[in-house]
Amino acid sequence: MRPAALTAALCLATCLPALAQMSSEYTQLDSRNSCTVFAQAEEGEGEWANLVCDGWRGYPITLQYGDARESVFYGYPPAGDMAPTWESFSGFNSVGPTVEWRLEQRGDARVPVATIHRWTVSTGEGEEVQVLVVEKVGQPHERDGCAMAYVMATGNPNANEKARNYADNLVHGFSCGDQPAIDAGSVPMPDFTRFE
Repeated sequence: MRPAALTAALCLATCLPALAQMSSEYTQLDSRNSCTVFAQAEEGEGEWANLVCDGWRGYPITLQYGDARESVFYGYPPAGDMAPTWESFSGFNSVGPTVEWRLEQRGDARVPVATIHRWTVSTGEGEEVQVLVVEKVGQPHERDGCAMAYVMATGNPNANEKARNYADNLVHGFSCGDQPAIDAGSVPMPDFTRFE
């Protein structure tokens, strides 16, 4: 084998991370019973609230609510006074009760690296659609979490499997600020927004 080919073969064996074993666990998000309000509107300021909720084994969920829309951050949020980036849909929306956490096996430990969460979104036409939002989880030392993919669940066969594939394949190469992947199937994806 030529030196260049040998070097390339050795690098493939040692330079690239091994394909991690991934698994799922599920938690329930119950804003009335498993969340604590840490900021909310004063009288006359409209209707908004920020809550911190139970997540997976110490990884919290930050839920922000305002004007009949929600934004969710999974894992450890930015340090200091910075609130997580607002990511939501333009139409009225709400998140479902079940959060799927994609866990990566690292030695003897399992680390939550992504979530899949079903949202119900108003289309503005008196109808609603369901979207699976795939998010990167903020880690203790890298408090970088954001939406990586939007998978339409309404009218899109195998939407859950597609969402898991996005979660597993995007999480290590995705930087917050990158354009999320969109898998709309046969139904138009509702507009979504991201505000720093």
